[in-house]
Amino acid sequence: MKFKIINYLAVFLDNIVPENYLSKFQDFLLSGAIFTEASKVLAILIIFILSGEIILTFAMAMLNLPVSVLIFPFFILPGLFTYVVVMQERRAQEIEKSAPDFLRQLSSMLQVGLSFENAMEDMSQYGEGPLYDEMRRTIIEIRMGRNFDNAWRAMSKRLKSKELERIFDIILDGRKSGSSISNVLFDVSDDLRDLLALKRERKSAVMMSVMFLLISAIVATPFAIGMVSVYSGFMQSYGMESEIIVMAQIAGEIYLIIHSILVSFIISLIMYGEIKKGIKFSLPLSITSFAIFYFVSNFGGNLLMGGF
Repeated sequence: MKFKIINYLAVFLDNIVPENYLSKFQDFLLSGAIFTEASKVLAILIIFILSGEIILTFAMAMLNLPVSVLIFPFFILPGLFTYVVVMQERRAQEIEKSAPDFLRQLSSMLQVGLSFENAMEDMSQYGEGPLYDEMRRTIIEIRMGRNFDNAWRAMSKRLKSKELERIFDIILDGRKSGSSISNVLFDVSDDLRDLLALKRERKSAVMMSVMFLLISAIVATPFAIGMVSVYSGFMQSYGMESEIIVMAQIAGEIYLIIHSILVSFIISLIMYGEIKKGIKFSLPLSITSFAIFYFVSNFGGNLLMGGF
């Protein structure tokens, strides 16, 4: 009974939101292991934001909170995005970890005389994990009439791993050229295992630099800029107001967001060698750093005065 409003709103969203947008959002949720309907997730987000805004409006009137607290309910949107991206990363790592053994088993089944499609089907029936789930989906698509190469390439893209996408393209090219596909699978399995080992070594080697950047982005910089805001508040309370003091907090907030985004891109470049992956770090870093800045700038003065 209490969830009827979610169902009604989900039906309403199904009617007004274009189907292709809902389909893309559904694929995005599925990649993060969220198996709820896209329209229901949107309905829950809308209800949460509206409820949060109403509660915070009453809290502002009763506790004399600043208007800026109304932005907090909207943090669920980047929070959901970050959660899905992190789950995609974990899923890709799990798939990469199991892929070399999967390819070796597939090679062994081809060597005993099974066709490529039959070997895939047999393995999908007994294996567990996201890689085998994707294999079962691919087999269903092939049975429904989709071209084998297209279904295989679509699966490689759903895995969200450039290494696996490259390996699967090599397998398809070997299958088309008529070469021994079992030998190709065995060779790419060894290559993938070595590649993933190098990837883990590189990741562990740069963690100290990444930790330094994280501390700078979410602790040191927000605290320093927050104390500047506290100092500006003291100056204004004593009547020493000027344009520089008034603009100090705004400039600090802008610098904080830019700093967090730049640190995110640097971390992405260090860990993955790609700048664009920094998008998944920029949202949580910006939110965390801004939350610390907000706490220091609004409550740091009271804590300092209380300490004295």
